[in-house]
Amino acid sequence: MKNIIEKIKKSVLIKRTTTIIFMLVIVALFIVLTLWVNSLNLEPIDFTSEKLHTLTQKSKEQLKNVQKEVNMYFVGYSEGDSLIDLAKQYKAANDKINVEVINATTRPDLVEKYAIEGNSNGIIVEGNGKSKILSENDFYTYDPKTFEQIDIKEEKLTNSILYVVAEKIPTVYFLEGYSEFSISQNMNYLSMYLANEITQYKTLNILTTGSIPEDCDTLIITSPEKDFDDVATNSITNYINNGGNILWFNLAVTENKDLPNVNKILGMYGIKAFEVGVINETDRSKMMSGAQSIIIPNVNYSTITKNIPSALLVNASKINFVTDEELESLKVTKNILLEASEGAFFRTNLGITSNSKQEGEEEGPFVVGAEMQKKISEVNTETGESEKISKLVIYGENVFISDLTLTQTSSYPIISYSYNKDLVIDSMSYLVERQQDIVIRKDTNTVKYEATVEQDNIIQGIIFGVPVVIIFVGILVWQHRRRKK
Repeated sequence: MKNIIEKIKKSVLIKRTTTIIFMLVIVALFIVLTLWVNSLNLEPIDFTSEKLHTLTQKSKEQLKNVQKEVNMYFVGYSEGDSLIDLAKQYKAANDKINVEVINATTRPDLVEKYAIEGNSNGIIVEGNGKSKILSENDFYTYDPKTFEQIDIKEEKLTNSILYVVAEKIPTVYFLEGYSEFSISQNMNYLSMYLANEITQYKTLNILTTGSIPEDCDTLIITSPEKDFDDVATNSITNYINNGGNILWFNLAVTENKDLPNVNKILGMYGIKAFEVGVINETDRSKMMSGAQSIIIPNVNYSTITKNIPSALLVNASKINFVTDEELESLKVTKNILLEASEGAFFRTNLGITSNSKQEGEEEGPFVVGAEMQKKISEVNTETGESEKISKLVIYGENVFISDLTLTQTSSYPIISYSYNKDLVIDSMSYLVERQQDIVIRKDTNTVKYEATVEQDNIIQGIIFGVPVVIIFVGILVWQHRRRKK
């Protein structure tokens, strides 16, 4: 009897030992598997419908061409932040891109150099002798129609990398001295937006310089309110004849002014003088609610507008052209970008308060945005000279890129509404002949479920940990029942 009891004890002990070993093997396999998966640097699981925490294919394609070292410093962030998780995917896409989380203690030199306050977050992107600074405010915009917040973190990070690695930064000049609109007056927000683009801007006073600088890739003219003097007229004419490009914004004209030199420059592209008057809409879907003079024009597809579904123009004026025969004689081709609808009308008597079209008022459609290409010279095989073309992109509106607000209580400048900012910046990009900044917008209001990095770790722990716990508890229950038998 004693021997039987001893055998049973040994049998139970063996089974217990086997069970413990089995459990230890499972735990060991789980640990090894976890370490192996982590070593693969796989993309994180992104539970958001808009894939807010995952790099898009657009960015990955652009990053393939980065051949120089780029350092991305995240000041004031922690390793567990979702933004850092997104940033590390840049490193995975291209090992030339380095990501580092720093603070005033670990890198006081960088924090001091870029004047980042101790209690604020900032992102420093350095490379190729250039740098770009971003803040959290740069990472979001919104849709003024739906008031949905739009995530542009990836857009800003990718474009900042492309900016610092670019060999040549195009330069645009804002002509000053002839308008109340300038980059330093009524268009400060535009200057802020340009600071994050792959374009630099300068101001130009032709009376001081006597000519347009050679590094001018595009000249920007904003609503001339007084006529160009002879120095400006001759300089701009020479600039055009040398293949220079112009971006022109023109306010609606409220009174007749004698601007022969301004009209002479416009006439080189086959554009007539602007008339007194304002476009009003009757189609409710083509205007801001209750405001007929705040229009939403039709956008025609082009290189400039391919990423622009809409724009919001205030007191726009129509652009008039000479006949097709005259355009041909000027060697100018026309491409319509924006048009007010057929239901619009042009009001020349600004004292009329009626919302309906009056007798004699011209009906739409009206051109409010156009691109003109003027052929200056043909290809010369003997001299090796290439074809020379001057481009003009013109809008019959200037307020839409300004700091002005739609209402006195509004805190948003008009340039931030709809795609106004993108329209002006994409127009510049086209004229300076550089690739437009990559556009990646993710609507954060359509997210079905958004997991943070911490939540993601918990979920993965549940996925892998719970089965192990269940197996362990199952074995204990089985053993307990075996003893009772």
